[in-house]
Amino acid sequence: MTTLRMVLLSAWALLLRPAVTAAQAPAVDLRGLWEATLRFGPDIHGPLIVLQTGEGWRADIAGFSVPARVQGETIAFELPDGKGGFRGRWTGKKLVGHWIQPPTQFSGRAYATPVTLRPDGPHRWRGSVTPFDDRFRFYMPVTLQPDGRLRAYLRNPERNQGRFLAVSRIALDGAEVRLMGRDSAIVRGRYEDGVITMPLRGGTYDFTKAQDGASSPFYPRGNPAPHYRYAPPIALDDGWPVGAVEDVGISRQAIEQFVQMLIDMPMDSINTIQVHSFLIARHGRLVVEEYFHGYHRDLPHETRSAAKSWTATLIGAAMQVGIPLRRDTPVYATMLGNVPGDLDPRKRTMTLEHLMAMTAGFNCDPNDTTSANEDVMDERGIKDWYRYTLDVPLISAPGDKIYYCSTEPNLAGGMLAKVAREPLPELFDRLVAAPLQMGTYHLVLQRTGEAYGGGGHHFLPRDFLKLAQLLVNGGRWNGRQILPADWLRRVTASLRDLTPTQQYGYLWNSVEYLYGDRKVRAFFAGGNGGQIFMAIPELDLVIGFTGGNYADPVLFTAQRVYVPRYLLPAVR
Repeated sequence: MTTLRMVLLSAWALLLRPAVTAAQAPAVDLRGLWEATLRFGPDIHGPLIVLQTGEGWRADIAGFSVPARVQGETIAFELPDGKGGFRGRWTGKKLVGHWIQPPTQFSGRAYATPVTLRPDGPHRWRGSVTPFDDRFRFYMPVTLQPDGRLRAYLRNPERNQGRFLAVSRIALDGAEVRLMGRDSAIVRGRYEDGVITMPLRGGTYDFTKAQDGASSPFYPRGNPAPHYRYAPPIALDDGWPVGAVEDVGISRQAIEQFVQMLIDMPMDSINTIQVHSFLIARHGRLVVEEYFHGYHRDLPHETRSAAKSWTATLIGAAMQVGIPLRRDTPVYATMLGNVPGDLDPRKRTMTLEHLMAMTAGFNCDPNDTTSANEDVMDERGIKDWYRYTLDVPLISAPGDKIYYCSTEPNLAGGMLAKVAREPLPELFDRLVAAPLQMGTYHLVLQRTGEAYGGGGHHFLPRDFLKLAQLLVNGGRWNGRQILPADWLRRVTASLRDLTPTQQYGYLWNSVEYLYGDRKVRAFFAGGNGGQIFMAIPELDLVIGFTGGNYADPVLFTAQRVYVPRYLLPAVR
């Protein structure tokens, strides 16, 4: 048979071959790890130039050139269409201020981020804007079960959305993908050319299969996990002296075993512990600094309610420099000026101390649509949270009972701003962030533009750990007194029982641990998801954790299990 005849017969056979139906097509293998990221901006970032021209002051950033308002030592400007703005003050030769970005998909709130501009020629200053990175990530591991069905769940590091969706398996029917709960489909999407597309928080996500599990942030440090060997933290220009664990009486072997345990944590459930950072300082030196799941030292982490302790620190720092705010300062006379004659007599007795100890008596029931709960105010679109809170009825007299209520430290922050006649972001930067040599942070803002005193700020873990170090240092940082001694005693007092084993002072929690044959008391800033920044003065020790187990009971693991079982026994 000639070569030409063979070619013609082969071509004829191909034409006569029946088409492959969808049912005959090879089955799609969904097993593996799927990943998706959706970024919502912001588009405005990078170099910011402020300059004086013959026509006045201008600001230049990201292709915009807009007029700026200068009054005395202050300057402010806004971009068109609400794309952001800046307010700052000249301090010596520098221009120090905050970039205000528009509300984010992440939380629905705006953020204030510090910016420092330095001289860049005659009548010209230059700096860089690094706003909050507004994004969501989802990871979806898919495994084959013995019954032939595909098990799946969603992991979302930013807000733990997978816990609320409660996905347990995935099914593929033709091109339709269904994420299933116990009995029905929770999310429906499509599969095409190796991409699973489905609607989730904030938009439509395109999931692709991770080709190299070793580099995926879904795992603490890749898959398979590497063997961990301890190394001291890197020295930075942030005020932290660094050292090795053995130099401060901490067992290197115990720390290596603990970190390896975190690295080896099997990512097989939505309820698996998600530690994002782990830090230890002792005798004033940072000796442990470890990050997991793609987080790192230059990425600010949300602190949730741990930032209530930010409010306590800021108010104490204000008192230290003489701002006229005291524990017995009345709330209503301060916030309203003229107190209405028909005001509930109990409200007249309310002081700053009641707000700081969460004993003001406000109704903060999240199931009551008239309460001062932060979620209730958010859902109702309340703009002025201070004014709204003041109008909420009391359910007990100030000082009688403790109710965990985020609006009370927020109102305390409002009192400080009112008395100081200066916004909270500026106060914080001047009185705390600058002397503590803090880097980038993002302060969550209320609708009025004022910083929220009830939590939610984002900080570098190395920086937020300094707030705990202040409790160990008697309120000092590098020789400078930041907090008054009297305020520090109230912050670390066990004023009320928050739970049978946990006490509350001025926006700091406290608990006792067994240490050898005695007990030691620890004070900590605690936040949803596993945010813990703890001081144990008797041991000259501070410990920090950040995590992603939001709204999951395992978020308490760090202070209830890791500290007493693994870390305190390592300290000599």
